[in-house]
Amino acid sequence: QEGVIVALTKSGYIKRMAAGTFKSQRRGGKGVTGMSVKETDNIRLLTNANTHDALLVFTNKGKVFSLKVWELPEGSRTSKGQAIINLINIDPDEKIQSILPLSRKESDIKDSYLFFTTRQGTVKRTLLSEYQNIKSNGLIAINLSKNDSLVWVNQTTGNHHILLVTRDGKSIRFRSEEHTSEL
Repeated sequence: QEGVIVALTKSGYIKRMAAGTFKSQRRGGKGVTGMSVKETDNIRLLTNANTHDALLVFTNKGKVFSLKVWELPEGSRTSKGQAIINLINIDPDEKIQSILPLSRKESDIKDSYLFFTTRQGTVKRTLLSEYQNIKSNGLIAINLSKNDSLVWVNQTTGNHHILLVTRDGKSIRFRSEEHTSEL
């Protein structure tokens, strides 16, 4: 078991790197290249995980896939990674919206939830334990209306406060334990 960093680019390339790849720098440090990408590409999602974790991959169409972190291609800081469409079966017009590491420890899953938010303001809270056994062709995590898409998924204990902010600067804050509702 070792700590790793999982990086996914906007164009869909994924890789894992040892957590020690990036070191703390002192004042005046110049930084290091985190990943080599095409000029029109950039890193979209980044998370830390353990090699024994599962990685939940959520798409804009409300589907979720599960990958084993140790099966992700290992890369150096500057390597591009592998196209995620080679690892999971998604449609060409589907985009990855969130990646979440899922520990296999029962204590980490027991009282945890996934909190979903869609573009049209629908929110949903589901027990994390429902996502432990996902088949290779994925699972529908949230049913979406015709013109809606999944925007954001995150893990919560049910005691967190959620703050959603619109592009126009409007916001709403509520406890994640409150019932599922439309905003």
